[in-house]
Amino acid sequence: MAVRMELSRILIRELNDYQLIELREVAQASDDLESGENGDKPKPAGGAAFSQVEGGRSFPIVIGLPEAQAIERRLKGIHVPRPQTHDLLANVITALGGKLEGICINDLSEHTFYAQLHVRGHDGKLLKIDSRPSDAIALGIANNVPILVEEHVLESTQNDEK
Repeated sequence: MAVRMELSRILIRELNDYQLIELREVAQASDDLESGENGDKPKPAGGAAFSQVEGGRSFPIVIGLPEAQAIERRLKGIHVPRPQTHDLLANVITALGGKLEGICINDLSEHTFYAQLHVRGHDGKLLKIDSRPSDAIALGIANNVPILVEEHVLESTQNDEK
């Protein structure tokens, strides 16, 4: 089972050539929800409104500085004049008749996260393509698709904190 997550913020702390990002658990907001936990309006993700789960789980991921900068530009709506690597991959998926439906952080082994791109092929089959989480998150943010995390990965991150 996968749990929906959102990229809540890029933490300011730089670790040499790396930065931390944080993912937080979210749930579909009810129709009458006016604002999120901090007074923020829930952000649409995949066409529906979601809000942070009260007492929900979260965890940090260390990513490279270029990926963090690409994610931050996307979150802030900063347009770059030439396609970035994540734009190229999105364009290739579209040109081949596919559609990015979501990303999933599907494993954690020896303190390393693993992810997959969930791409619907032109034939309707769901393809699960291995990816680094940072690249998957950057692509997912750019294409406004759900970020999912497998339950066993969330449990592992919570156990590591204890």
